[in-house]
Amino acid sequence: MFYFAAFLIFVVGIAHSYLGERYILLRLFRRGNLPELFGGTEFTKSTLRFAWHITTVAWFGFAILLFYLAAGQITIKIVGNIVGAIFLVHFLIAIIASKGKHLSWIAFLGISLASLYASNA
Repeated sequence: MFYFAAFLIFVVGIAHSYLGERYILLRLFRRGNLPELFGGTEFTKSTLRFAWHITTVAWFGFAILLFYLAAGQITIKIVGNIVGAIFLVHFLIAIIASKGKHLSWIAFLGISLASLYASNA
């Protein structure tokens, strides 16, 4: 059942990102009344987009944890490495999408490095 749950999370994550991009974000961005942050709406759009898709990345992390639970191979090291890797992806999405302006990348990088260090020390 853990494998099934992991599979469902991946399917829901893909649907969430694809359908959210197509039917929510694009329509929202066309409205023309988005807040202008840092001199325009581009920062607002990129923040909304990366916040939306970071949810999917987090879900994929849960799916990977369930996969390891199903395989009976879960350890503190594996959990720490998965958390570290997921937050490394969060960091990359945040820093690239916002060009470093959205400061969440600092926290995401800190979480990633701390998790990776703690699980491998």
